[in-house]
Amino acid sequence: MSVEIALLYFDGCPNWRVANELLDRLAYEHQDVIVQRRNVGTPEEAERVGFVGSPTILIDGVDPWALDGAAVGLSCRVYTTHDGLRGSPTWDQLEAEVASRR
Repeated sequence: MSVEIALLYFDGCPNWRVANELLDRLAYEHQDVIVQRRNVGTPEEAERVGFVGSPTILIDGVDPWALDGAAVGLSCRVYTTHDGLRGSPTWDQLEAEVASRR
């Protein structure tokens, strides 16, 4: 059974590149992980897909770091990690979320 991950981002935010590198590593180390990327290019598209910031990572269609009431739009997103707020989840957070879906 594979785990499907979608990386939603917009070019105006550099944080997605860190997440992209982590997801590349995750897919390399776990053959059952499939990563797709989607550039959200307009405010209208952000509204249509419920984009709450770059990067948004969906694991099997679920945003495990979703916050109730998060604003939709083209903005950078932050994640709570054991090292404080960061522009991407950590490697350990990603691995734990993938493992929980197996």
